[in-house]
Amino acid sequence: MLPEEKLHELVRRRSEIETLMCDPTVISDQPQMRKLNQERSHIEPVVETFQKWQHISKQIEEDKEALSDPELGPLAREELPGLEAELAELEDQIRVLLLPKDPNDDRNTILEIRAGAGGEEAALFAADLFRMYGRYAEGRSWKVEVLSTSDAGAGGYKEVIALVTGNKVFSRLKLEGGVHRVQRVPATEAQGRVHTSTATVAVLPEADEVEIQIDESDLRYDIAHASGPGGQSVNTANSAVQITHLPTGMVVKCQDERSLLKNKQRALKVLSSRLLDIEQQKQADAIRDERRTMVGGGDRSEKIRTYNYPQNRITDHRIGLTLYKLDRVVDGELDELLDAITAWQQAELLKAQGD
Repeated sequence: MLPEEKLHELVRRRSEIETLMCDPTVISDQPQMRKLNQERSHIEPVVETFQKWQHISKQIEEDKEALSDPELGPLAREELPGLEAELAELEDQIRVLLLPKDPNDDRNTILEIRAGAGGEEAALFAADLFRMYGRYAEGRSWKVEVLSTSDAGAGGYKEVIALVTGNKVFSRLKLEGGVHRVQRVPATEAQGRVHTSTATVAVLPEADEVEIQIDESDLRYDIAHASGPGGQSVNTANSAVQITHLPTGMVVKCQDERSLLKNKQRALKVLSSRLLDIEQQKQADAIRDERRTMVGGGDRSEKIRTYNYPQNRITDHRIGLTLYKLDRVVDGELDELLDAITAWQQAELLKAQGD
């Protein structure tokens, strides 16, 4: 059964929001307008789906009443199974839409990719993953801003950190965090043997300044020459910034900008997001202990996906999904994979609610 009282309340609330957004005093209050807009965007899909459900429910009632009619009965009998199937589908959609929202879903994202086991091949794989997410972001009109890189000798990345901004970035990428494994023949392999390498992906919600207050006395700044390719501009100024957060020992380094101030700002942004992630992970762990939560934390030590180049195969181990279109996925066509993972998470959340 659907919680119809709650759904009717959401319908009323949407009407209230639309009335408020026409009020001149609210229109002139931009923070309040943004807040109402955001609330409406969350309510709208639930209300629209519920209204479709109401419409189909009414049709079903009318068809059932018409079953005894000599003329309309056969038509109603033919129509009913399709309407009942549509109603059940709408009920499933409503249950998913009513699941508690992740407060981070609308946030921008700090994406961190690091080479794991496998030496130079792991660094090349890290670069491939970054390119994959970059192409996916481009297709969704997101913006990717590289905050920091640590290059490897063969052209890959030991580490790359980027800020991804756009509509619901964290919602879409949050389940990508974990260990990604690649199986392929490295360019340097003379015998043609398949090697296995790994890279780790971390997906962190961008922290708002008001959420994470960092005491300056907890920070140590180290300034150095920025390293980079040859040229007259190299090492003309001390612009690389390394920040150590003394209470946690966390170290962040940014050197991609020539401006010392810009590198400092970028490093603080990364540090804030990492500290926010730690705090939210603590909360998630506490909730998981209390409610036996099944998914969401995503232990980053676990292998979540394998990219097998010889077979053009990609397998997500969490949901047991295998696709033979690796070439298209690494070219940024991630929607089929991400949709399946999101559906799996929603199913697990619904199951947990029923426990």
